[in-house]
Amino acid sequence: VPGAGSRHWTPKCPHPGKIGAATFSVILRPTFACGGVVSGESGFIGSEGFPGVYPPNSKCTWKITVPEGKVVVLSFRYLDLESDNLCRYDFVDIYNGHANGQRIGRFCGTVKPGALVSNSNKMLVQMTSDANTAGSGFIAKFSAAEPHERGDQYCGGRLEKPSGSFQTPNWPERDYPAGVTCSWHIVAPKNQLIELKFEKFDVERDNYCRYDYVAVFNGGEINDAKRIGKYCGDSPPAPILSERNELLIQFLSDLSLTADGFIGHYKFRPKKLPTTTVPPTTTTVPATSIVKPTVALCQQKCKRSGTLESNYCSSNFVITGTVITTITRAGSLHATISIINVYKEGNLAIQQAGKSMSAKIIVVCKQCPLIRRGLNYIIMGQVEEDGRGKVFPNSFVMSFKAKNSKILNALKNKTC
Repeated sequence: VPGAGSRHWTPKCPHPGKIGAATFSVILRPTFACGGVVSGESGFIGSEGFPGVYPPNSKCTWKITVPEGKVVVLSFRYLDLESDNLCRYDFVDIYNGHANGQRIGRFCGTVKPGALVSNSNKMLVQMTSDANTAGSGFIAKFSAAEPHERGDQYCGGRLEKPSGSFQTPNWPERDYPAGVTCSWHIVAPKNQLIELKFEKFDVERDNYCRYDYVAVFNGGEINDAKRIGKYCGDSPPAPILSERNELLIQFLSDLSLTADGFIGHYKFRPKKLPTTTVPPTTTTVPATSIVKPTVALCQQKCKRSGTLESNYCSSNFVITGTVITTITRAGSLHATISIINVYKEGNLAIQQAGKSMSAKIIVVCKQCPLIRRGLNYIIMGQVEEDGRGKVFPNSFVMSFKAKNSKILNALKNKTC
């Protein structure tokens, strides 16, 4: 018998006749297949098996259609794909329309892009995975919107007039909003080029422009092989001149810090340019094919030529970093470099894991220049077609000391 002042507790069933119903209730999760055709005012799409690990060697395509007269707005709620600086292995591509449409963007890693807006009532999403590393994939919500209903979130478009301007949402009254993706596609007549200048520029600063950035591409699609430059911070990029009659400008802000934004101007000009015209200031050295070590090459005197200054512009990439792994293959040294700083990225493929970044380089002649595991170096070189750095006997490689940073930062801001 309970003592005085104590309480006697009797368990009660919330649903008489259904003992244990609460204990055995099941939360139903949506299951996602590999691609599909979806339509309506709104809905969700997700990678196959989400939130489980997505399968390797797959290509899944989703065709999204919203009511006629509206546009598709796609917002990623979760993103976890193999991370790579160029998104070459596992990635999600977003296109306008269902066939042969302009690519709006390619995404990988874990940083979610802002809202993506199609230029019609159709959008195509395609996820590709390779044979190796995988993650949980993605889940995204699509919804229908009036073409200009999104107000400060809506930007971008096709520009075909002989001159014009483009700017971030809210310019100049307020900071641009978080979570925005804009693409301006500038198209000139076939016999003309496009000159681009940024008048004011203030985009969240990051050494590698990972969060908010402006990227400019030759041609009409987002293609890293045709990227002229990727910009952030508060210094306007130098004037840009297109190779042909199309340029694509992409602006992306993540879901955190924002800034004033930018305004830019463009104009068409004939292909035969006056001598006073500013040439393109961001040049990309073409990727070179694989060079194997030869007796003649590797018997050269092992001595770097020139100085930091004289080698900077002729090198496709310039980095400082620590050698973390080395392995000898067919007379060459294959090394992984943990990056301290990137002064010139060029076509170098940079892998990112959290806040640490690394790159792979090949010292064509394994003993020249000699690099050792655990030591810090300034490395300048060219780039293979697969994004690996390549260092020759006469490439500029030297031990890195903190005092070198000042001169490297000065070179970074110089126009080659």
